[in-house]
Amino acid sequence: MSTKVNSPDELPRKPGIYIMKDKNEEIIYVGKSKSLRSRVRSYFQKNLDRPKTQVLMSHFNSLEYIVTNTEKEALILEANLIKKHRPRYNISLKDDKRYPYVKITDEDFPKIVITRDIGKKGSYYGPFTDVTAVRQTVKFLKQLFRIRTCKRMDGPCLNSQIDLCYAPCNGSISKEEYHEHIKKIDLFFQGKYNKIIKDLESEMKEAAKNQEFEKAAVIRDQISSIEEVMNKQFVELNNELDQDIIAISYTTQNAVVVVMNIRNGKIIGKDDFLMDGSQHTTSDEVISAFIKQFYGINRHIPKEILIEEDIHDDKLIEEWLSDLRGNKVSIKVPQKGNKLRLVRMASKNADIIKNQKQKMENSMIELKKYLKLEKLPRVIEGYDISNISGKLAVGSKVSFLDGKPNKKQYKKFKMNTPGPNDFAMMKELLERRLMPLKEHYAKIRINEEHLKKNEAETERIVPLKLGEEPNLIVIDGGKGQLGMAVDVLKEYKLTHIPIIGLAKEFEEIYIPNSSFPIRIPQDNEALHLLQQVRDESHRFAVTYHRKLRSKKIEESPLDNIVGIGKKRKIELLRHFGDLESIKNASIDEIKEVNGMNEKAANNVYEYFHKETND
Repeated sequence: MSTKVNSPDELPRKPGIYIMKDKNEEIIYVGKSKSLRSRVRSYFQKNLDRPKTQVLMSHFNSLEYIVTNTEKEALILEANLIKKHRPRYNISLKDDKRYPYVKITDEDFPKIVITRDIGKKGSYYGPFTDVTAVRQTVKFLKQLFRIRTCKRMDGPCLNSQIDLCYAPCNGSISKEEYHEHIKKIDLFFQGKYNKIIKDLESEMKEAAKNQEFEKAAVIRDQISSIEEVMNKQFVELNNELDQDIIAISYTTQNAVVVVMNIRNGKIIGKDDFLMDGSQHTTSDEVISAFIKQFYGINRHIPKEILIEEDIHDDKLIEEWLSDLRGNKVSIKVPQKGNKLRLVRMASKNADIIKNQKQKMENSMIELKKYLKLEKLPRVIEGYDISNISGKLAVGSKVSFLDGKPNKKQYKKFKMNTPGPNDFAMMKELLERRLMPLKEHYAKIRINEEHLKKNEAETERIVPLKLGEEPNLIVIDGGKGQLGMAVDVLKEYKLTHIPIIGLAKEFEEIYIPNSSFPIRIPQDNEALHLLQQVRDESHRFAVTYHRKLRSKKIEESPLDNIVGIGKKRKIELLRHFGDLESIKNASIDEIKEVNGMNEKAANNVYEYFHKETND
C-alpha cells in the first residue's frame, strides 16, 4: 500500500519509490530514491532547470510513496510500476507486449508455443521482434525434437505416424526422456548450441553402443540440423562471450534502442525497441530506463552488458541483474578492441532504424501540412471495392499505424449491395465500418447528458484506443466518390474524421468543400504514403475477391465430369465466362477451349444435356 502526503517534508529519509498523480488521480510519474525526502524536494524548487520537469510539475496534484528495505528493492518496484502504468512522463519501453514470446508450458509433457501474454506458469523466452523468424524457429524445434502439438493427449495422432511426435499419449516415451528434449530446447534459446551438440553426441554413441541404430541415426540427423542452423545464421566471435550490446539513437519523438545478443561467442539476434518519453532526457537516462524495463524474470540475463556510455546507477543495476542470473553480471563501456567494435555496430544499426522511422514520421508530418490536418495522421485507413460485373463483390479496410501496415486492424467484407454499383458498395462498406464509432459516440452523448443531471456522479468515459478511430480515411476515387463518403460521415455525425479521395490517373487528392484537387509533388514522402495505403487496400480487396472466385470455381458442377480437372475447369470458365454459357455451348465450341480434346468435350456436352435427352 502507498501512503499519500501533502508535502515532500512529510517523506521519510529512507529508500523507496514516489508516485506523482494529476488532478484526475492518473499516475503521471514514478521514481525511486535511496532518500525519498531529498529526491522529491528537488521537484519543488523555484527554478526547475529541465523542461521535462517543468511540464511534469505543471500537471502535478498529489504524491504517494512506498518505502522499501533497500534501494535495489526500490529499483525493482519502480520498473514494475512503470511497466504496469506506463506514466506519461516516464521514459518507458513502448509496446513491449506486441512482441511474441516463446513459451514452454508447465505440463508433464510440455509443449512449445508462441504467445504474447506472460503468465505465472511455464518458461518464457523473448520477446522477439521478428515474428516470421520465431515461427520458423519454433517449427524447426518442434520437428527436430518431436515435441507434441496436440491440445489433449487423447491418442496417437498423425504427427506420431509420420515421426514428428514421440506420442507421449501412447506411452511411447517416458516423462524423463521427454524432458531431456525440453532441456535441449531451453539450451537452444540460451544460445548454448555447442552444449546441445556435445550432449547429443554422447547420446548417439551410447545408442550405437547399445545397438539402438535407429535411435542413433535420429540423433545424428538432429546434430546435423543444429550445425546447419549455426553455420547459416551466426557470426563467430570469442567462444566464451555471453553478452548483450545496447545502443540508442534519437528520433524527434522518441529513442530507438537496439539490442544485439551474443551467446557462446555467436551473434544470434538483433532486436529494436522504442522508448517513449525520451524527449529532453540524456542518453544515459534512456539506457538506464531501458535496462530496468527490458530485463526481468522471463528473460535471459547475459554475463556482460556493453553500453555506449556510463550510467548513473550501474552498480545497483548490476546487483539486481546478478540476483536474477544467479552469478555476477557486469555492465561495461568498452574503450577498444572487439567489444568497442560491437558497440559501434549496434550504434550503426540503431541509426539505420532511426532513419527509417524518421522517414515514416516525416511522411506523416508532410501529409499533415499538405492536407491541413489538425492532428498527425498516425492512424490512416484505406478502403476499396473489388468485383466482376457486380458478382462476388467484396470490400476491404486496411489500416496504417505510424506509416506502416497494421494488419491487426485489417478487415474484409462480403458486400450485400447488388451490382455493378461501386458507389453504393463503397457507401455500404463505410457504413458497416463506421457503425461502431457512431454507436460509441452516441453512448458518450447519453452519458454526458446523464452526468449533467447527476453532477455528484464521477463516472468517466473510456476513450477509444489508438487504432479504433482513424486520423484520416483514404478512398480510391475522385470528387464523386468523396461526396458520397462525406454524406456517410455527416449521417453518422463523424465529420470530425478527415477524409480524402485519391484519384489514380493523375494522383490528385480531393478534399471536402473544395472544387480543386491538391497535387503533392511526385517525389514527396506524403504522396508515397497515400499511394501505399491506396495500393494496399486494393491488393487486400483483390486477394479476397480472387479467393472467393477460386472457391466458387472449386464448387462448380464441372468437378463431376470425367476428364475435367482443375486446369480444364479454369480454361472453360475463362473461355465462356460463366457456367450457363458452357451449358449452352455446342461440342465444336467446347473443343475450341484451350487444353480440351474430343473425348473431354463430349463428356462436358453430354453431362449438361443428359437431363434433356432423358
